[in-house]
Amino acid sequence: MPTPLPQGQQIVVTHIHFRERFHMDSMEMATDHFNIGITLQGRRRTITPSFAFSYQAGDVALLPPYIFHRTISESDGPYERIMVKFSPEFVEPFLCQVGQLEFNRLYQTFVYHFTAETQERLKTLFFDILAEYQKDTPYKEFIMQGMLFRIFTTILEEHIPSEMTCNPLPLSPQIMDAIVYMENHYKEQPSLAKTAQHSGFSAGYFSRLFHTQLGMPYNTYLNNIQIRHVRILLATTDMSIMDIAHETGYCHGEYLSAQFKKKTGLTPTQYRKQCRAEKNTVYLPET
Repeated sequence: MPTPLPQGQQIVVTHIHFRERFHMDSMEMATDHFNIGITLQGRRRTITPSFAFSYQAGDVALLPPYIFHRTISESDGPYERIMVKFSPEFVEPFLCQVGQLEFNRLYQTFVYHFTAETQERLKTLFFDILAEYQKDTPYKEFIMQGMLFRIFTTILEEHIPSEMTCNPLPLSPQIMDAIVYMENHYKEQPSLAKTAQHSGFSAGYFSRLFHTQLGMPYNTYLNNIQIRHVRILLATTDMSIMDIAHETGYCHGEYLSAQFKKKTGLTPTQYRKQCRAEKNTVYLPET
């Protein structure tokens, strides 16, 4: 799953830079927060089990929790965005004043487009909420609530009406079920044969179907899930490398470290230090 909100926090704001052609290796699903972000440069595509949509510089993209998704690059250059993650409780004042139906209407559309003038004002609003998040003041979450609600109302009032293009995808229910099974059992390192049996297919047919629909072999996808959970634990806990290895299905710390460096170019310790040094700005390494 994506990195959860830190304990005791209801909102996180990050300024993220993706390297050229960066793509998520596996599908993820947030369970404790909503996402809203503005694209500053580049073009990106979000893929879900049933549809996909694209967005570019100046667009605002939203995603509620409990939707499996994966993002890929649609441009040759780097991609940059400001992302806000917030808990359902954080927006309760908005729901009380504006209403649940209006909030639901906001999140029924995944991409919003704007005039050039409104794009600039929205960029300012997102940079302002980022600056407030970086402060160490007792009232910043209260102030950020008002800033976030201003972003909401600007989107609702000033977006360019259009039919969002969502392209249907051929991700079969059986493969989606397999992905959920892998997410729930990755610590056990389920074999291809076991997951195929769970999905009701022979191992050979399942292997070909999985590769066709996900674009990579089964073992590669499973390893990507494990590495993603390793990243989350490195960034959000003080667990030792050995404990993280046991928690994520690796046999020992040395093997985890070798796999992690092979995938990210960094040792687990280097990645943890980078996360702590770059609290609000994230540069994703070569993978």
